[in-house]
Amino acid sequence: MGLGRLGCLVALVGLVLGVLPGEGFAAKDSPMSSSGLPVPRYVSLKSDHVNVRSGPTKDNDVAWVYTRSGLPVEITAEFENWRRVRDSEGAEGWVYHSLLSGRRTAVITMKRKDDLASLYENADEASAIVARLQVGVIAQVKKCVSGWCHVAGGGFDGWIEQQRLWGVYADEKVE
Repeated sequence: MGLGRLGCLVALVGLVLGVLPGEGFAAKDSPMSSSGLPVPRYVSLKSDHVNVRSGPTKDNDVAWVYTRSGLPVEITAEFENWRRVRDSEGAEGWVYHSLLSGRRTAVITMKRKDDLASLYENADEASAIVARLQVGVIAQVKKCVSGWCHVAGGGFDGWIEQQRLWGVYADEKVE
């Protein structure tokens, strides 16, 4: 009899909290995602006007607006059709899934803001330098293999060391 009351109490508390036994908090506490895709993962912004909200509904306030199409973001959680994203500066918020693209892009990063990243003709530091890119430049990621990524953008196309990019995981292979 005591266990029956305890079970009812657990179920009642679960209903009040919005959690039923066996459901849990899948959006942030488990690797399962509502899309069936891995979390975390990198994607890019589809539009040059993307509202970022404080929570995963349209009822939540718009915290800020991204105004740069193609900007890479990392999906850190999913809730129904909403994705919690983080940008290269560490800012996080919720974006509606249709405003995101699977197209891979990356931001050029360096230890010092004034340094330039070398872009090579081949995936080899001994090959010719075809461009030097500033911190913050967005590049389309075409391929990554063995610590190098083939990237392209407005007026440049070449290979860069993978560690110089935010938007690609260390040792990730991109085909």
